[in-house]
Amino acid sequence: MFTGIVTDIGEIDAIEPKADGLRRIVIACNYDRDSIAIGASIACAGICLTVVETGLKGNRTVFAVDAAAETIALTTVRTWQPGTRINLERALKIGDELGGHIVSGHVDGIATVTSREDLADQVRFVLRAPAALSRFIATKGSVALDGVSLTVNAVDGDDFSVLIIPHTLRATTLDRWQPDVAVHLEVDQMARYAARLAETRQ
Repeated sequence: MFTGIVTDIGEIDAIEPKADGLRRIVIACNYDRDSIAIGASIACAGICLTVVETGLKGNRTVFAVDAAAETIALTTVRTWQPGTRINLERALKIGDELGGHIVSGHVDGIATVTSREDLADQVRFVLRAPAALSRFIATKGSVALDGVSLTVNAVDGDDFSVLIIPHTLRATTLDRWQPDVAVHLEVDQMARYAARLAETRQ
């Protein structure tokens, strides 16, 4: 379980194809190697992946995760290559501050950036959600985009907008978003449960 508060920006160091469509992905980060246990969960661009190896490369920690064929097919992992930068978040611990919202790390679908507007003190992005997911997105509700907990500013059909402050731009990979960029979308779990409850009542 995660909160959508990014704690580091990792960089893809290597990708190794494995059997049955699996890919082993090595990620460089600034976490202390001794603090990463084998089997730990780390959200990588919003995808919950399991650490299978750790090591050091120069002055940086590296850890390896395995991405299954289904994950590769349904997410942007298939486009990752050495040098790709991704948002990282360690799994939530009991007693940690819940600064964002509850995020599972299970990507629901891919949203596409349709426009970017650089304002005086923030950036407005408009994104298009898959039609099957747009009903879970509401004004002032929460979404996780590439693992970042964000508040929805406005909704118009399948399109929705978010406003990004300078700190978030600096602390995440969102500063690189441009129109047509594909983004991992996880809808708010509370919205999903509410919709399911409404369906059963009908």
